[in-house]
Amino acid sequence: MNKTKTQQTMKENKLELFSSECITQAEVIQAQQEWGEGIIKIGKVFSEKGDYTQAAKEHIQNLYGYDLSLVLFKPTLASDHQFRETFDAALSYFVAGNETYPEDKGFALAPYVKVRWENSGIINYTCNMAIAMGNYYFTKTDGEEVKVEYTLGYVKDINGRLRIVVHKSALPYNPE
Repeated sequence: MNKTKTQQTMKENKLELFSSECITQAEVIQAQQEWGEGIIKIGKVFSEKGDYTQAAKEHIQNLYGYDLSLVLFKPTLASDHQFRETFDAALSYFVAGNETYPEDKGFALAPYVKVRWENSGIINYTCNMAIAMGNYYFTKTDGEEVKVEYTLGYVKDINGRLRIVVHKSALPYNPE
């Protein structure tokens, strides 16, 4: 088989992983809600001395597209290894414990009791991918709310679930 034919077959096989249905704004908002609930659940399981690593694995498997394509993930509290293109790298960010990423403290272990979203906008001009940008607010157990900026890119898998393939978050600029 020639190179062009092989590339075409690979492309067609990849397309079988994705839905042909357009992504709606309501689906993006629902996916954001699920993401926040997942972060809260990981911290709760950690606080209750349960298997928080398994909770984080399920969170990533359900909401990120590491099994579909490259995921471009730049978490807020990462500077030495800023980009998390693999499942294991994302897992380390959420729950720590991977010596490849010694800076990770387990973001999702805080724990948080609430995640609130303020979308600046959601676009889906191509129908197959939606991008949302805005601020999300993480409420700690003491009531303190932490504001974080985000950009998230979503695709829809063959089962109709939105999956994150781009995730960039950062603390707001502080001129001091």
